[in-house]
Amino acid sequence: MTRWLGVALLSHPDHIRAAIRLQQSLGGGLPLHPPLSEDGNLPHLTVFQGPFEGGLDPEQALTRITAALSLPGQLSLASVGVVHQPTGWLFMSVERPALLEKLQEVVLDDLAPHRDRQAFDTAEGTSRFTEPERASLARYGYRYTGEAYAPHITLGRTDEATALDLERTASEHTRVPTEWIFDRLSFYAMGEYGAHAEKLAERPVGAV
Repeated sequence: MTRWLGVALLSHPDHIRAAIRLQQSLGGGLPLHPPLSEDGNLPHLTVFQGPFEGGLDPEQALTRITAALSLPGQLSLASVGVVHQPTGWLFMSVERPALLEKLQEVVLDDLAPHRDRQAFDTAEGTSRFTEPERASLARYGYRYTGEAYAPHITLGRTDEATALDLERTASEHTRVPTEWIFDRLSFYAMGEYGAHAEKLAERPVGAV
C-alpha cells in the first residue's frame, strides 16, 4: 500500500510559534491553507517527501540517516524572506548551505529502495516549473531536489493572484525572523498540500 510520507527538519518551539504567527499575519483576512498549528499541521522544512511502499519503517530510517551524517546539535539557517512560488504558494525561504544539501542526498540515497515510483504524480501541471524542477519530479516524485532544492517553510497556498499580492506586501504586514533554528528531524505523514499532518518518528538533529 502506498503511503505519502516525508522527512523534515523541525525548529524549536519558539520558532514554530513564530512561523504560525507569520502565516497568520501574512494572510490577514485571507486565510492560507492549510492552517499551521502546534498540534496539527506543524511548520517544517521539508528535506524530501513523496510516495513510499508499505514496508518502510520511519524509526529505522531516521536512525540510519542520522548515523550516516555528522550533524551539529542544531542548524541555524538565515532567512531569505517570504517568496511566491507558482502556483499560489507562499514560502518562508532560507539559505541552502552545503550541509543541508548533503542531508538531502543522504535521505534520497537511504529511501531510494522504498520509493513507490508507480505513484509519482508526473501528470501534475508543470508548465510553471523550472527545468530542474521538472527533472526532479520525474526522477524522485518531488519538485525540490538537487539543483532544484529550495529549503523553505511552507506558509500556505491560495490563488495565484492573491499569493503574488501577499508576497509584494509581506514587509508591510509581517516581521520575519532573521534566522531559523532547527534541532530535530521528523518522519511524517503528509496531509493537505504536503502538510506535516502526523509525526511518525523524531530524532534530535545531532543524534548518533
